[in-house]
Amino acid sequence: MDDNGTGAREYRVEELAKAAGIPVRTLRFYRERRLLPPPRRDGRIAWYSEDHLARLRTIAALVERGHTLDGIADLIAAWENGRTLDGVAELLGLEGALSTPWSDETPVRLSPQELADYFGLDVSPDNLTTALEIGYIAVDGENVLHISRRLLDASAALVREGVPLSAVLAAGREVRAHVDAIAEVFTEVITTHVLTPAASLPPGEAQRIADALERLRPLAKNIVDAEMSLAMDRRVRSDIEQWMREHADAAAPDQE
Repeated sequence: MDDNGTGAREYRVEELAKAAGIPVRTLRFYRERRLLPPPRRDGRIAWYSEDHLARLRTIAALVERGHTLDGIADLIAAWENGRTLDGVAELLGLEGALSTPWSDETPVRLSPQELADYFGLDVSPDNLTTALEIGYIAVDGENVLHISRRLLDASAALVREGVPLSAVLAAGREVRAHVDAIAEVFTEVITTHVLTPAASLPPGEAQRIADALERLRPLAKNIVDAEMSLAMDRRVRSDIEQWMREHADAAAPDQE
């Protein structure tokens, strides 16, 4: 908590330098180079925030990877000026690495009638709101745009099997949280073992990273698909065996 009791930590210049593990003169040099945003002023005292500390740690990581201060300034300016991720990647020589999406999903534009053809009476205001919140659909004029043909077809198939659309959407929301966690695991592995070794991006290194990312796309999908299939084998077998035992007990004649 800061001295004003606002709950947000603030630092004087010496405190910020100590938290970042750098000399005060280095911090002031970064500020002169405009690598840090201006501090909050309270009279003659300059107060720095957690955002300043995060920026210093980012600078330290980039310096450790071999980036020059001029290059770091270009990257920071790119973000602050609203440059796209592809634009920043271009500065690093990695524009090709981000051009191919990891997914191959095909969006589907549906009229209200076509949506009703898929889900019938389950197309309710509550279900539409939930689908919007999850990001499955987006409003496109009088139509809707579904994010994925495969998700659309799978959802409709579950509804035809008797699963309410509300239950499908609830499961989708939960699955989204789990796959986000899985994606975080993979990106951490990639960042640690593919990106980090490329410290100063010498000639040809950017292409090596782009090629490695291209090879990793199908590998990540294969691992997740295999693990999901094995998990379903374990879980379904266990649940079906339990279901069969319960029904066998219910069907057994009473013993005198």
